[in-house]
Amino acid sequence: MAGFNPRRGRREAADNLAVNEEGDCPRCGGDAQPSTMTGYLSCIKCGYEWVAPNHVDAQAGPTRDDHHYNSGLIDQFKQDLQSGELRDMLGIDKGLSGEQEASLQRLEDKWMSGMQGQFNAAAEERKPLMISFDDEDNIVSTRIAAFHILTNDFDGGEELRLEYPGYGTEFYAYNETSPTGWRRGRTKEDTARSITNTINRHSRLVYANLEGSSIHLELRDDSLKSSALVVFADDPGGQDIVAEKGGVRLDYREIQVIDDYRSVVELVLEDGIISPSEDQLLWAMRQQLGIDDHHHVSIVLQIFGDEAQKECTKCSGMAQLYPEHAAWFCHQCESWC
Repeated sequence: MAGFNPRRGRREAADNLAVNEEGDCPRCGGDAQPSTMTGYLSCIKCGYEWVAPNHVDAQAGPTRDDHHYNSGLIDQFKQDLQSGELRDMLGIDKGLSGEQEASLQRLEDKWMSGMQGQFNAAAEERKPLMISFDDEDNIVSTRIAAFHILTNDFDGGEELRLEYPGYGTEFYAYNETSPTGWRRGRTKEDTARSITNTINRHSRLVYANLEGSSIHLELRDDSLKSSALVVFADDPGGQDIVAEKGGVRLDYREIQVIDDYRSVVELVLEDGIISPSEDQLLWAMRQQLGIDDHHHVSIVLQIFGDEAQKECTKCSGMAQLYPEHAAWFCHQCESWC
């Protein structure tokens, strides 16, 4: 290349990097001023920084860190625990029996690793859940039901319901324009996230936790009973989403034999009440298996007796069972259910 001289470039670079011993600045000889770094000076002219020749470090020397020093810290920590307010915590008090210390250790492990109920603290006003243990120190799960997305081929009309006696029914539909509607995402996981967020914004009954393409539910209030909560997935166009409770998937298309129907009736009658959504589910299952009303009532009588009630769809009152008519009658609105 014409006019290019590599030797000249090296000379200029050397001149730029050379240190000038004249003046305050060792590089250009400019005046010095205090630097932003402790113990350094800065040149007003070129900004070069160098160590202040008269600076004295006010910090003490480094603490010796060896096994003797660390052992002394550990001994001091033990003495503080023995004499302080933490004396009786986590088995430090030697008056505890072996069984008590073992129980404390088990509970400590469970508290550290068994927390239930993850949630978005920025979006939900929610208190941390209390952890419950059974008689054998096993953690009792707070999850009572779930919705599982099987495919992402929603074609409209899909609806999720949550019911509880005295609270009514909560409806969550595949409808972006509805205040309680959810949208279909690009994947099953995206759709499940939309359903989870919608339930957490509007439900008075449950919290929703997202796990992959499943939405796990837990009760919002300890006063609510898990047996009384009803979950229902109405999916008329196909098997895209199903509800699950107590390990039983509540889908009439999966009912094959009478024992399957009996298991669902036992789950429904856990609280002794058949809600409108449960009644709709059982009706669809009877159509699948060809079970008539008299056979259905006989199964109810075998499982729960004649005390089984049905929630009236007109007045929300409790209708009584009349086995001889294979039906329930609501005395409040005087109609058969």
